[in-house]
Amino acid sequence: MFLILLCAFGAVSGVVGTVHPLSDEFIDSINNKNTTWVAGRNFVSVSMSYIRQLMGALPEPPSQKLKAITHKLEDIPISFDSREQWPDCPTIQEVRDQGSCGSCWAFGAVESMSDRVCIHSNGTVHFRFSADDLISCCWLCGMGCNGGFPGAAWHYWVRTGIVSGGRYGSHQGCRPYEIAPCEHHINGTRPACDSSGHTPHCKEKCSDEYSIPYKQDKHYGKVAYSVNSNSKQIQMEIMKNGPVEAAFTVYEDLLHYKSGVYQHVQGKILGGHAIRILGWGVENNVPYWLIANSWNSDWGDNGYFKILRGQNHCGIEDSISAGLPKLS
Repeated sequence: MFLILLCAFGAVSGVVGTVHPLSDEFIDSINNKNTTWVAGRNFVSVSMSYIRQLMGALPEPPSQKLKAITHKLEDIPISFDSREQWPDCPTIQEVRDQGSCGSCWAFGAVESMSDRVCIHSNGTVHFRFSADDLISCCWLCGMGCNGGFPGAAWHYWVRTGIVSGGRYGSHQGCRPYEIAPCEHHINGTRPACDSSGHTPHCKEKCSDEYSIPYKQDKHYGKVAYSVNSNSKQIQMEIMKNGPVEAAFTVYEDLLHYKSGVYQHVQGKILGGHAIRILGWGVENNVPYWLIANSWNSDWGDNGYFKILRGQNHCGIEDSISAGLPKLS
């Protein structure tokens, strides 16, 4: 659904002509519209084909769709931030980097799963689920670095389990991420980006420096589900159980987000992208979702962005994936 849904504002305000979507002219055109957000340069020395490669959330077939749940509505605060609500859960504070790989579908999943294990253990269990393990070993989840299905990732968590694994080079857990970060942004010293993000091999073995055997390191979900496409239902889910994974349609203008509440104003569709929703709020009378991206902390607002809430903007409220951990 999210791959074909047009954003209401952008459907009537695209840029015509030959302006390159990574040019200063394109960025200036966004800011000249004086909307609810500010654009600036995030990407340098990369191609549009590389950027499209990062959009790895594929439209889910009926067999992969999660059953939607409905919460009984309670009082919902004006603002909510999971980082503040659960300060003893360090993974909620993290912004990961998917590197040159269309693994956003897996990152949004393992990040939210890691958060929820900590939250539902009252801050006593800190377990970083391995994106490497998920993208390489879940055959039904899609095509690894060439895209996957968020709902299938949560099914896999319940059915098969996922081992631990931190960021690239972190030496954390059984299977740390194997794909190196690259420098697609303005500042930093990472190596240059290319399109060589191949899916890692499925290795049912932990790194030599990790003492727990692969099968014993697996942690499981108890149940996987979706949430009805309703902003209040999504808010209730986050309040009760922690951050969720969402998939939405990305347009070229989002690449340049710096601050404010994003609304699509111009540019073409790039594809489907999966992210983690941490909370919500209101800025200058505009309601928003607070989002953690997986393009490292140099992108956007230190790796985060805000997007219009309550209007299913770009399909952001249409494709929610979540679940509860099995703790014993």
